[in-house]
Amino acid sequence: MIQCEQCEFFHRGQAGQAAFSCDPFSTIKEPECLAKWQLAKITQLVGAYQATLDYYRKLAPMQEKMFKVMEREIDDISEADQWKVDDEDAEDQEGEAPQGPWDGGKTY
Repeated sequence: MIQCEQCEFFHRGQAGQAAFSCDPFSTIKEPECLAKWQLAKITQLVGAYQATLDYYRKLAPMQEKMFKVMEREIDDISEADQWKVDDEDAEDQEGEAPQGPWDGGKTY
């Protein structure tokens, strides 16, 4: 089994990280190469996921503030439209319930 450092598809980055330029479908030399390539890709995915989580943690306080502001706005709109509902309730209590076009004044 050859070591990754001896392979022509292995490159070491400036910060010392290992980089593979091999294609798992055509340039894999040994079965162990595929396992190492998969491990490298999983590590890369975990790093990207951690970066996403960090970004979400930064956005969480601002998101909470936005939800509170929107909730306050919705409450204000509902309170401003309350007069419409109050008038309809008063009309229903004063007289009989309004009849629909299909009722025809009949009671069942």
